[in-house]
Formats: sequence, structure tokens, C-alpha cells
Amino acid sequence: MVKAVVGANWGDEGKGKITDMLGEKADIIVRFQGGANAGHTIINEYGKFALHTLPSGVFYEHTTSIIGNGVALNIPVLFKEIQSVIDKGVPMPKILVSDRAQIVMSYHILFDQYEEERLGGKSFGSTKSGIAPFYSDKFAKIGFQVSELFDDELLKEKVVRVCEQKNVLLEHLYHKPLLKPEDLYAELQEYKKMVEPYVCDVSLFLHNAIREGKEILLEGQLGSLKDTDHGIYPMVTSSSTLAAYGAIGAGIPPYEIKQIITVCKAYSSAVGAGAFVSEIFGEEADELRKRGGDGGEFGATTGRPRRMGWFDVVASKYGCRMQGTTDVAFTVLDVLGYLDEIPVCVAYEIDGKITTDFPTTHLLEKAKPVLETLPGWKSDIRGIKKYADLPENCRKYIEFIEEKLGYPITMVSNGPGRDEIIYRNK
Repeated sequence: MVKAVVGANWGDEGKGKITDMLGEKADIIVRFQGGANAGHTIINEYGKFALHTLPSGVFYEHTTSIIGNGVALNIPVLFKEIQSVIDKGVPMPKILVSDRAQIVMSYHILFDQYEEERLGGKSFGSTKSGIAPFYSDKFAKIGFQVSELFDDELLKEKVVRVCEQKNVLLEHLYHKPLLKPEDLYAELQEYKKMVEPYVCDVSLFLHNAIREGKEILLEGQLGSLKDTDHGIYPMVTSSSTLAAYGAIGAGIPPYEIKQIITVCKAYSSAVGAGAFVSEIFGEEADELRKRGGDGGEFGATTGRPRRMGWFDVVASKYGCRMQGTTDVAFTVLDVLGYLDEIPVCVAYEIDGKITTDFPTTHLLEKAKPVLETLPGWKSDIRGIKKYADLPENCRKYIEFIEEKLGYPITMVSNGPGRDEIIYRNK
């Protein structure tokens, strides 16, 4: 059976923990899109980890971790990450890399930095991990596919072609040092040495695994609102963050995805620029940020303080709809235990009209939050294992959100640890 774990909002929902938890019963875990530009924070018996490329199931010896063809593969980052996991006592994970994945080159990272610099105040808040230049090259058909590392004649010809194109921009737009074909060729040879033992026809491997009845988990990065098509364009990522893309980014038929677990935070947070209707500021935001997540709400990749807000029903309902949600995993609920009252954004006001449907970006920029306030539960809920044992106001908060979303909240996370989870059906 194939399940997908994806985010409902801007990313940072706690997908890593949910994937790590579900990984216990999975045989194969697949990263299907995105690159090392976002991280998943995981806490388990080995310690605390921020993973950027490795799937969140690498901590189990029985799982195979796969980098799918849809991933922006930064080979040095991947191998540094494998090493950092092993250094903390985790057994060497079983890893396969799709022969159709494409490679993030050192110049992609440079171009990302140069472009943000050039845009100045109009920048997209990129993590400068090379993701937009990488995907631009992929679709312009001048990217390097892993399989091409094994065709020397092709590489020697292609590095010359790529340099010609890139150097026009470097010279005339960015006024930066030019690329040399021999440097690119040497970089690719280095990558070949590193990745060669792991390269595999991943779609064939998964085809056989599905036929054998294996349990497969697709792990998404970021969330619905960062999707290239359906997110808050242009303040989006450069790949599709939706579960539907899991079929393409892993190379499996779409009808094989039977369960879509959409992870939703009990409040909102976002890293980077873009419209964020329920955003809060000042002391109120500082307090939530300080208490949030494990060790506070700071980006797992950048360390940037996340922007904070109350739960946004409009954005989350839309996020769940776009994902094709079968189950909602509701995370970091324990963080809200300090509040007397908890505001929830239940609708948007745009040009004097109230709506509960998520609009396109130019209207989103004008939206004002319509808030409804619920009573808090004023207690620490960590350690509670049964839904019935949660404080009444806490259950009411969950049920209020569930009703507004229109999707079943089947898991409630009440702490960062792997076992700090409450299943609603138990």
C-alpha cells in the first residue's frame, strides 16, 4: 500500500515527525520532490536531527530510503547528511537514488544568490539552495540527470554548451566570474564517484515492491501553499508539493496512492516572504515562536525565525482539498496550552466581502482575517495517550477545527517525540 505524508500550508507543519512515526511500519520511504531547501526536524532515541534530503525514515534498519526522480539532488549535501546520521550512531541506511533524478550543481547555488542580490528588496526570500535555478534548467532541458554521469562523451560536450549559456548571464547580468567547462566536468566526476553505488531504476524497483505488497511511504516537502501551480505564486517553491505529484516524482501510477495524510499545525507558521493572513506580530508572536516546535519556531534549514499566526481555516481547508486528504495529522497542539483564549481565522474579508474560499495571490494580499475566539485549556497535555483524556476545551478546539476543515483529524501530536501521538480512533 502507498501512503503520502504532505503539508497543508506553508511547510513546517511537522511532517518529519509523522513520517518518522509511520516509518516504523513502512518498508520503503520515498522523497519525491524539492531539494535541500527545507528541513524536517526529527527527535528519536538517537537524538535530534534536521534532515534536508534524506527521507525521514532513515532511522529504521528495515526501511529502504529512496531519492525519487522529482528531487533536486544536491549530492554533497546528501552524503554529508548520511555521514552526520551515522556519526550519531544510526546504522548505515539503505539508500537508493533514482537514475532519472537531476543534480543540483554548484552554479545553481551561485545563481540563486546572485539573483536574490540583484532583486534586492523585491526578492522571493529564497533559501539560496539553488532550487529555482535548478528547476529552471531542468525544464529548459540543460540539467544533468544522474544517468548522464555514466556517458562521458555526452558530459564533455554538454559542459561546454552549459558554460556558453550561463556565461552570458554571468558576464552581462550579474557581472560575476565565468564558468569553465573543465571545472564543471571535474565536479560531475566527483559526483559520479559519490553516487554510483546507490543509483537504481527507482520506478521499476517501486513497481516490483507494489506487486509484492510492500508498505510504501511518500514524503513531501513544504506544503500546499508553496506549490508552484496552486500556491501563493510567485512566493512559492519550484516544484509541486502536492500528493498527486508523488506519483510522478517517484514513478508510480497515481491510483496506487491509497492514503493521503495531510499534516496541519494547531497554529500557523511560515518561513519566507508572501501573503500570510492570520499573521501576528510583536510580543504575541514572540511568545508563540519561543514556545513553538521543539526549541522554538526557527527554520530547520536556515535558522530563520518563522513568521507566526493563528490557525487559518481558509488556507488549511484549501490545502487539504488540494492534497486530496484522507486523514489530517494535527501537530504541536501542546504548544497552545499557555493561552487563556485561542483565536482562529475562520474567514477572510476581501474588499468588504467575507469568504471562506482561498483566493489567488493578488486578492490574498488584500485579505483581512475574520477571527473567532475559543477558550484555552490552560494545561500541559504532553504525556496524554488517549483522546478522551484531553481537557474538554482542547477536544472542543480539535473538533471545531475538524468541522471547519471538513476532513477527519485522525492523529493528534502532543509533543515532539516519536511516541507523543494520540490516535483518534483508539
